[in-house]
Amino acid sequence: MERLQPRALSVLVGLAALTIALAGVRGVSGIIGPAFLALVLIITVYPLRVWLVAHKVPGALASLMLLLAVYLVLVLVTLSLVISLGRLAVIVPHYNGQINGYVNDVADWLARQGVGRDQVHAITKSFDVGSLVKVATSVLRNILGVLSDLFFIFTLLLFLAFDAAPTMHLIGGLKDRKPDLVDALANFARGTRSYIAVSAGFGLVVAVIDAGALLAMGVPGAFVWGVLAFVTNFIPNVGFVIGVVPPALIALLDGGPGLMIAVVVVYAVINFVIQSVIQPRIVGDAVGLSATLTFLSLVFWAWAIGPLGALLAVPLSLLLKSLLVEADPDARWVLPLISGKSADADQPDASP
Repeated sequence: MERLQPRALSVLVGLAALTIALAGVRGVSGIIGPAFLALVLIITVYPLRVWLVAHKVPGALASLMLLLAVYLVLVLVTLSLVISLGRLAVIVPHYNGQINGYVNDVADWLARQGVGRDQVHAITKSFDVGSLVKVATSVLRNILGVLSDLFFIFTLLLFLAFDAAPTMHLIGGLKDRKPDLVDALANFARGTRSYIAVSAGFGLVVAVIDAGALLAMGVPGAFVWGVLAFVTNFIPNVGFVIGVVPPALIALLDGGPGLMIAVVVVYAVINFVIQSVIQPRIVGDAVGLSATLTFLSLVFWAWAIGPLGALLAVPLSLLLKSLLVEADPDARWVLPLISGKSADADQPDASP
């Protein structure tokens, strides 16, 4: 009992510290989210700088090209989301007649079920084109909201791009004194790049298939919905649910319930199989997180940080794994539970 008391006390202290830390994270989520996004972007593109320096490009010029590459990615993603949002806002009002028809059908059905005239009138009055556009565009607007503070992100990227190389040199200098920490940070960088590469690759495949299927079915805005499918692919497990809402809504208005059901079925077959069955397993193999923990990380970080937490759930969990588990030799027994693999499995290479 005497030996258990200090351990129990340390556990309680740890839980209290974790509670305080979570409260702090939620309080400054507006800073942590964009800052971590900038860090992930720099880590993802940093091999470009390494390649440029290896080919005799001056360090300052290589850092500038790294910065421009990250800026280009951000600009393209932002423009795609803005165009998608605008396209949806233009498309939906053209279906005013269909919307009113569906509202009237619902009102008639409610009346036949015994709902009072006043209640039916209140319900139908709340449905108009403006409210429908608001619901339909909320998905894209929420995703675009994670990039709303572009000035802060662009400024932070400027400093990170030119500080990346000196920081990597300083971390490398700690190898003799803190080898576990250095290896853990290297694994975090490697895992983050692997996750972004896998998600982007699957996202491109899903976007092309979805856009082609929607185009074949005659759903307006097929390219826009393909872009949305690519972006939501970075949301583990449930991204396809978010991505199917706008095209299914447009299909309902343009071709009726049959076309909407066809769109939902196509998305369920393609996106569910790829994004919710195949991709999580490959992501888990690439980054050392089980499919269950990948999903739980989505729920937790979305709660802690908001929409940006959903997009960065896996990299955030990788950072915690690196700092709290991989950097501590006494805590590495948890790694098989985190990855869902046997402890005898080959460990990932620690090179950054």
